[in-house]
Amino acid sequence: MSSGSSVNDALTGYLTGQVTADRVVATVAAAYYREQGAGSGEQLRPLMEIIERAHPGIVELSANTEKPGFGVRLAERPFPKRYEAEFRQVVEGLVTAPSSPLPAPSLFIRIVRAIRKVFSA
Repeated sequence: MSSGSSVNDALTGYLTGQVTADRVVATVAAAYYREQGAGSGEQLRPLMEIIERAHPGIVELSANTEKPGFGVRLAERPFPKRYEAEFRQVVEGLVTAPSSPLPAPSLFIRIVRAIRKVFSA
């Protein structure tokens, strides 16, 4: 995926608390709709299901004068807090899944997760 590093950076940044859910939503939705034609956006489908449920109408179709079809523009709205726990679980699953096309989580992320477990108990 051509935008894989930006998506991965957003996902890992979200898990470490450095990136907001709103930014992840924008990054993932943009990559998903950009990559969908190439078939590589399908790995982001689990996140898109939550995004579309939480954000009905996250994308707006607009006229495209340069080529046939429609232009896609992301709607700028805050991500609803009530979906963040489910969103975080899916992000963790994408980042840590053994069959994930995204790189394995870095040592830093694994350390952060371990520290969170210790202090949340």
